[in-house]
Amino acid sequence: MEQFQHYIDGCFEPGSARFESTDPATGAVWAEMPEARAPDVNRAVEAAARALKAPAWRALTATARGKLLMRLADLVERDARRLALLETRDTGKIIRETSAQIAYVADYYRYYAGLADKIEGASLPIDKPDMEVTLRREPLGVVAAVVPWNSQLFLSAVKLGPALAAGCTVVLKASEEGPAPLLAFAELVHEAGFPPGVVNVITGFGADCGAVLTTHPKVARVAFTGGPETARQIVRNSAENLAVTSLELGGKSPFIVFADADLDSAANAQVAGIFAATGQSCTAGSRLLVQASVADEFACRLREKAEAIRIGAPDEMETEVGPLCTLRQREKIQAVVDASVGQGARLLTGGVIPEGPGRYYPPTILDCRKAPKAPVICQELFGPVLALQTFETEAEALELANGTDYAFAAGVFTTNLTRAHRMMRDLDAGIVWVNTYRAVSPIAPFGGSGLSGHGREGGLAAALEYTKVKTVWMRLSDDPIPDPFVMR
Repeated sequence: MEQFQHYIDGCFEPGSARFESTDPATGAVWAEMPEARAPDVNRAVEAAARALKAPAWRALTATARGKLLMRLADLVERDARRLALLETRDTGKIIRETSAQIAYVADYYRYYAGLADKIEGASLPIDKPDMEVTLRREPLGVVAAVVPWNSQLFLSAVKLGPALAAGCTVVLKASEEGPAPLLAFAELVHEAGFPPGVVNVITGFGADCGAVLTTHPKVARVAFTGGPETARQIVRNSAENLAVTSLELGGKSPFIVFADADLDSAANAQVAGIFAATGQSCTAGSRLLVQASVADEFACRLREKAEAIRIGAPDEMETEVGPLCTLRQREKIQAVVDASVGQGARLLTGGVIPEGPGRYYPPTILDCRKAPKAPVICQELFGPVLALQTFETEAEALELANGTDYAFAAGVFTTNLTRAHRMMRDLDAGIVWVNTYRAVSPIAPFGGSGLSGHGREGGLAAALEYTKVKTVWMRLSDDPIPDPFVMR
């Protein structure tokens, strides 16, 4: 078995305990991982707190921090193939997706490398003639970055990049489900030359690791990606240390197709929006809302495309849908699909667990026109399952689209420009894609509201969220300050 280690204070360590990781494609144990418990977590946070104040990091210019991030980007690009293979092996995400995504991750580090010396303060036009007031942006402090197993190198880059650009130090907690690529990524942090303690990478389970990390008194910010239930616990934990929280959570994102849309283009985007990454994406377009006059035609196109998808081993480039990461996911998905069919949803394709090893689940489409309350419509499944509903009018489409407690992403397909503008204005979503879906860039922030969380990642906005503002008052007059207790 392959062996992985934690990275704490510039050193690689085996952890207080060890646990086994299984290959989702075969169910076989393939690696042994370190398990962080309270002593490991405390040492990681203490190391980050020391590094925050140590001259090796604190005295670095912003430009020098940028150069370290640029070096890290180069190393990620160099080792992208190895990192992609590890992510595929440990999570089941297909190699064609991990390869493309990790290659792009390097661009996120390059973006924040260039941004490091452009996080500026300000001079205020204060209303007192003998005073000068400036604002300084300084590092917020120690950051606990908690990421899930899906897209973990990307989701860590949108936290680690802006945090380091701003001058913070970080304890990065990889999910216990598939932590291999982030533990390997720590080797690149070390090689890039970051001072000890600036970046620490650990993994472990809830009470012994996650809770200790997010309640630690020296943690100033918790940046979390995951599900609403864990997020609620993190918010409760933050009451202990009053840490700032940013929460990038799940979604039931609407994918809205009007009758005037290019249906071929919309169908291809919908297939990518729900079946790419085996549906294991926070922005998955899992609710198809299609105008009634083209619903049957569009459903037929989708069914043909879904049934043509190649399901197979995730390490083969020809594979288009691989296994789910955990058996728990698959059991939940099947239960919700069965319950939805029981309430009147019609199965158009998929919906049956295939025989054989691995945690596979087929691309599945449910026609919910006769089951408006089916659980598949409102529950995030994190799998390749699409719920189809129809609408007659633009107002009805908006009502359906905004009819959940999630507000992460939305897609709109129409050739009517004024309608597109009305929809993007009125949709409750942190991201609206018009005539496209799942486009990302390091320049563009993303995030949601409601059950989809709060805060933004990506872009300049993210870097500013890792800073705190210090107001500096300087008196310009050479005259002595008068005695405040002498009446004049």
